[in-house]
Amino acid sequence: MADQYAYSGDDKRPTEIPAIRWEEPPEGPVLVLLDQTRLPAEEVELVCTDAPALVEAIRSLAVRGAPLLGIAGAYGVALAAVRGFDVDEAAAALASARPTAVNLAVGVRRAQSAHEAALAKGGDVRQAAAAALAAARQLHREDAEASGRMAEHGLALLDELLPGGGHRILTHCNTGSLVSGGEGTAFAVALAAHRVGRLRRLWVDETRPLLQGARLTAYEAARSGMAYTLLTDNAAGSLFAAGEVDAVLIGADRIAADGSVANKVGSYPLAVLARYHHVPFIVVAPVTTVDLDTADGASIEVEQRPGHEVTEVVAPQVPVAGAEAGGGIPVAPLGTQAYNPAFDVTPPELVTAIVTEEGVVSPVTAEALAEVCARSRRVAAG
Repeated sequence: MADQYAYSGDDKRPTEIPAIRWEEPPEGPVLVLLDQTRLPAEEVELVCTDAPALVEAIRSLAVRGAPLLGIAGAYGVALAAVRGFDVDEAAAALASARPTAVNLAVGVRRAQSAHEAALAKGGDVRQAAAAALAAARQLHREDAEASGRMAEHGLALLDELLPGGGHRILTHCNTGSLVSGGEGTAFAVALAAHRVGRLRRLWVDETRPLLQGARLTAYEAARSGMAYTLLTDNAAGSLFAAGEVDAVLIGADRIAADGSVANKVGSYPLAVLARYHHVPFIVVAPVTTVDLDTADGASIEVEQRPGHEVTEVVAPQVPVAGAEAGGGIPVAPLGTQAYNPAFDVTPPELVTAIVTEEGVVSPVTAEALAEVCARSRRVAAG
């Protein structure tokens, strides 16, 4: 089950409410999430006491973003273990909650494997639960560290490709601290450029249909004091044509072995625009987002979202009398069919570089991706 309680925010400071945290109140351990569906109107925390509540939070996008989903999945397994629920059942439900983001399944497997290993060594259920929680906490720490290294590598790449500073960066969806144990992926690079005075403007796609750019990236940019401008997704082309974009920075939910990148729908058109206008198109993602078991873009399962996300408009905190389906205001005739993929896939030949915590992959090839993954495994083992 899940409970909610609200906190008021001060718009003049960065949010002090983490996107996710583990707590152990007297009534038992819980996983606390910042409910991203309520932003930017209010900062509300969602308290999950079991895996089904977390699965619902993942499906409703209360918690989202590839790296954070991995962390949430690991903590979800630990939560089931600590509270005495069926760990394998919880793991299966969590791993399948959103099919495209590979980090979710990676995080689930990591905590589940730690749990199984502890039992195999003769540990009792309490020790196994502690092992699962330790694995989740370690993943959380690693993601925060990876975020910092990606920011460093990404900023160095921007300075190499665009000497002189004054970067005008276009981003899509939300890739900041709301999706990470640290400061994010693509947004973290833009934030690093801002901190050293080399970000001239952050162009923020509103990102249809759920407006993660307008609601979340603008929220984070404003609180970080960044110069930013919001635009509709279909206005991006006019920005390119006017020569107002120096680079595109996006995150990723899954990167196939050949370098194909699945990200929030609308990313592929930006890659096409960037190629035509000779603008670098840069993907920033941790190595855990690279899925060497998925051969190419055609093999990536693309999640299809409910049609009402397109046919209705929902405003945070605004109750709508007589609303059905998604609880929003209809903007299309009743019965309208909607095509609503959550992601699209950009082929590797349109990607200038993939920035990971282990370094930059450019040009993007299967061999280079395999090497960066192998390097990451060597670092983890050493």
